[in-house]
Amino acid sequence: MTSMLDGCTPWPEEFADRYWAAGHWRGDTLDGLLRGWALRFGPRTALVHGSTRITYAQLNRRVDRMAAGLRLRGLRPGQRVVVQLPNVPEFVVTVFALMRAGMFPVLCPVSHRAERLSPLVRVTQAVGYVGPRTHRGFDHTAMAADIAAEGPFLRRVFPLDAPGTASPYGGFTTDPAGCHYFPLGSLDSPPDRPLPQNSGRVAFFLLGDGDAGAPVIVPRTHDDYVHQARAAAESVSLTEDDVYLAALPAASNLVFGCPGIIGALGVGATVVLVEDADAAGCLAAVERERVTVTSVLPDVARLWLDASATVRAGLSSLRLVQIGDGPLDRETVERIGSAWGCRPQRVLVADAGLITLTPAAGPDEDVVTTRVRPLSPDDEIRVVGAGGEDVPDGEPGELLARGPSTVRGYYRSPDLDASAFTPDGYARTGYLVRRAPDGGLVVTGRLATP
Repeated sequence: MTSMLDGCTPWPEEFADRYWAAGHWRGDTLDGLLRGWALRFGPRTALVHGSTRITYAQLNRRVDRMAAGLRLRGLRPGQRVVVQLPNVPEFVVTVFALMRAGMFPVLCPVSHRAERLSPLVRVTQAVGYVGPRTHRGFDHTAMAADIAAEGPFLRRVFPLDAPGTASPYGGFTTDPAGCHYFPLGSLDSPPDRPLPQNSGRVAFFLLGDGDAGAPVIVPRTHDDYVHQARAAAESVSLTEDDVYLAALPAASNLVFGCPGIIGALGVGATVVLVEDADAAGCLAAVERERVTVTSVLPDVARLWLDASATVRAGLSSLRLVQIGDGPLDRETVERIGSAWGCRPQRVLVADAGLITLTPAAGPDEDVVTTRVRPLSPDDEIRVVGAGGEDVPDGEPGELLARGPSTVRGYYRSPDLDASAFTPDGYARTGYLVRRAPDGGLVVTGRLATP
């Protein structure tokens, strides 16, 4: 078993061997896969953002050159870098470039402010930050400077300037705290020799639910995340003819890999990135790019449905709308089918990694009642009462899970792990469910975050 990054809990060897034998883990790394995708799908369009279109070959070249630029600017393999970008091509390029350079991206929603970001930097000991210079009137670079002044970790900031604006940094600047500022666009250097890769090591970090003082940091390995994205893509029959709209934040697990961005790129599909989930812009993008699959939350779905009655946009290309966590009513499910002529699918994502979903071709009743099944055939589940005892089928209880894409512990969080995981490795998902006789799970609610 490959040793994990310090502060991470590995899968026991017997379970790792089982997932390898079953073919869930195949030794692929995400950045290694991108090289293969570039060879296989080179001239096809990988990313779309407004009028910008980037092919698979161009994406791979940009990743290569940014990876070299990161090392040239003083970052080293093994270091952590917070990535807090909106849904723009630079988000995808940066995440892959950091992995290719041997660093660990920490994916953070662009909406988070210092009270959430500062503890994240402290716990991960992040030495770098990539974010917009300003976004919707908020100065992200000033926030990063304030965090850099608080402690010894953050020493490299890479601001993304808005299109058509001149960077105030020129080449680079250094502040009194010793933090260096380089425009993200300056990370463009001749590619270095590829670094050795290991699929068992951490690929990146996701954020789970948690308060400002105790971030829930989820370490995802190449093995487990490649399996998740591949299995999710297969579950919805994703092909190179599909077009995936990333409307919710790309830093979320739902959009990044359920199947999301990673799953779409893995089959040669096109990913359309939009920076806001507003109805008018997203519906226009669906029509313009002939979007076939997207992921939304229930309240976003309702806003889009209300707007589609007045926004003149052709939505006939849509075949599947994934609906994430949150209360979902029968009327919304039925309106999706009648107004858009496509299938709704419920997809619930637990912090520790378990994905449960309704069959993409299943009945609407499953979506209405949130009757889901685990994504992987090797996801082991238990339904337990308040005392931790297994409850009979039909009785409500908390859903516990372990499997090839469910982590065994959060990053540097031993106290949280003690309450969030059982001694035998089951993650407490926080979902309240009833198990049906056929093995399906009917989700009835949520517990408070542990």
